This record gives sequence, C-alpha cells and structure tokens, in this order.
Amino acid sequence: MEEILNEIVPPAELEKFEKRYQQELEEQNVTHKAQFEYAWCLVRSNYVADIKKGILLLEDLATRHPDGKRDYIYYLAIGHTRIKEYTVALKYVRSFLQIEPNNQQVISLEQIIKKKMEREGMIGVAVAGGAALVVGGLLGLGFALAKK
Repeated sequence: MEEILNEIVPPAELEKFEKRYQQELEEQNVTHKAQFEYAWCLVRSNYVADIKKGILLLEDLATRHPDGKRDYIYYLAIGHTRIKEYTVALKYVRSFLQIEPNNQQVISLEQIIKKKMEREGMIGVAVAGGAALVVGGLLGLGFALAKK
C-alpha cells in the first residue's frame, strides 16, 4: 500500500493525459474518463500544486458523476495523504469504508494514514519540546546574567 503513496507519475504519462484533457476542454466536451485519468496522474505528481489540482478535479467528478464515486473517493484519500492533509484523507477513507467496509486496500490506507499522523504528531511534540528547552535555557541564562 505504501508504494501507491510513493508512486510518481512518469512525465510522459502526465503530458499524454493532460493533452487529452485540454483538447476536450477546448472542445467543451470533457468526458468523465479524460478528467479522471488526468486527475489520477496529477495526484501521483511530485508537485503539491499538481496534486491539489488533481484533488479539485476529483472533487468535481465526485459531485457530478456518482457512478465513479468509489474511485474518486479513493484517489481523493491518496491525494490528501500525499500532501499531508491526514484528517481530510481519513474523512475520505471512512466514506469509502461506508460503501465497502471490507476493502482491505482502503483499510490498509487508513492504518498508514493513522501511523503518519502519529509519527508527525510526535515530531511536532519533539520540536515544540526542543523549542521550550531552548527558550527555558535562554531565560535561565538571562536571569543568571541579570543577577551578576
């Protein structure tokens, strides 16, 4: 499961689906398939701006095309996980599990997201604790110097 979060779309593949999407957009006849394929590539990009664009396209599809909602929700969870929006990603995972409660791939994704949240939460606590120690040390040094 971790590999899907680390998978990077080959530039040629992204370009291919972007051209198809842009062509259909110019013709004002964008198919669900073209929009999904482009969004799917964007969500697997190395760039946060691309991932966010892919998320917007998937959100649009999820509201306008209910038949593919299951796939859209899954890739929305992937996209939000890749940009470290874990709370939103979990929301999509839980929505998916309401549709398919026994989907092992999504259950695995949920576990990975929770681990990432814990790990990054612990890093945040460590950074905050380290900053507090530095501030405390500086204050202590300041008081010691002031007493002299």
